[in-house]
Amino acid sequence: MKPPHSLAEPTLYAERMNSSQVQKTRGRVETPMNLEWPDLAAAQQPPWPDLVELEESVAKLRQMPPLVFAGECDQLTDRLAAAGRGEAFVLTGGDCAETFEANTADSIRARLQTVLQMSVILTYGASLPVVKMGRLAGQYFKPRSKTIEMRDGIEMTSYLGDAVNALEFEAGARRPDPQRLLRAYHASGSALNLVRAFTMGGFADLRQVHAWNQDFVRDSLAGQRYELMARDIDKALSFMHACGADPDEFQRVEFYAAHEALSMDYERALTRIDSRTGNAYDVSGHFLWIGERTRQLDGAHIHFASTISNPIGMKVGPTASPEDIVEAARILNPNNIPGRLSLITRMGADLVRDKLPDIVAKVDASGIPVVWVCDPMHGNTRESANGYKTRLFDDVITEVEGYFAVHREAGTFPGGIHIELTGDDVTECVGGTAGVAEGDLSQRYETACDPRLNREQSLELAFLVADMLSKR
Repeated sequence: MKPPHSLAEPTLYAERMNSSQVQKTRGRVETPMNLEWPDLAAAQQPPWPDLVELEESVAKLRQMPPLVFAGECDQLTDRLAAAGRGEAFVLTGGDCAETFEANTADSIRARLQTVLQMSVILTYGASLPVVKMGRLAGQYFKPRSKTIEMRDGIEMTSYLGDAVNALEFEAGARRPDPQRLLRAYHASGSALNLVRAFTMGGFADLRQVHAWNQDFVRDSLAGQRYELMARDIDKALSFMHACGADPDEFQRVEFYAAHEALSMDYERALTRIDSRTGNAYDVSGHFLWIGERTRQLDGAHIHFASTISNPIGMKVGPTASPEDIVEAARILNPNNIPGRLSLITRMGADLVRDKLPDIVAKVDASGIPVVWVCDPMHGNTRESANGYKTRLFDDVITEVEGYFAVHREAGTFPGGIHIELTGDDVTECVGGTAGVAEGDLSQRYETACDPRLNREQSLELAFLVADMLSKR
């Protein structure tokens, strides 16, 4: 596929494609090349102090090569369509907020390794292919409830992600700096290059499942269970090899990059018209989602997502109106394209069984195809007695169980999970067989924003979800 390169800005997705075109020639509709973005309210945008600096950085971004390609995005849409039909399961995992400091080979490999291990557990336990996505190569922006942080009577701009400012509570570090947009682009490109090398160059070979388990998780209960499974996989692979079968699919994996489309300056600057098809794609990542704080029906984020041909997601929290979610789904997927739209529910352990059923029922009745994904992290954040922001592993499991129960009762398919995790032995979430207690939080609390599951907790979660899938 010829890479997208035009800098034209697109019209509404709904205006560009009618249903007959979508069914016959999805991705091949001519698009005008001289359109501009409408002036719509955009929530959660950084308070850039110098608009001239901002425009200089945005102008440079407009000239940058794509980080991903249209064909990859279309392929992901097809994979997600399978999940919507109950023929696959989506696993999205990675950092709450990526940092430039952690954009290293070791850190990326550890996160990738965790997602790969989880995907093997899910595939083996549920006999379903897994669509693998990372919160990676673009998750450098963070929405915040307050744009101002105060400490000891001193006010500064809140930390809004490494693409905007730095975590240190210091005036120079907290000043929003548009040059960081360019740094985020280059860091994302480096991460994607490394992920492609890992996933296509032998690291992701299914015969390496034992090698992924040779560190701190090996002697844990989840690690021991994983090792037993790996032995069974080895036996099966040896049998197939003896029969003369050695499929390419066992030697490499498809892995897609996902992040929240938060900064309109960044995402619009990286939107291109594919020169082969005439369709608009946000080439900053394969999959973009709209957050709970930015899904206003008349806002810039919903409009932007409606203009691009990437598969997209939208977070849905407990305050969401079922009617608003159906209307958003109509705007975002007007032509009912399977795999186009994922609804990522984040209700909280206490509310999932009360709030989710009406939303699922209304969306299902609308006939709009969606992939239902559970984010059991963001609705379950609390403060520990010793002042740390944390999550209880039991709450995470309770929400996933509720999500499965709601879809079972509705006759819809629980299509995936969306997890904040790390490949490191951190102590940020309480519980699990690892026994992380509140008193342990200070030992390795390393997140730049929200608490993440460590790898042992992530594997334990994968085994539990695989059991739920096998009983669906």
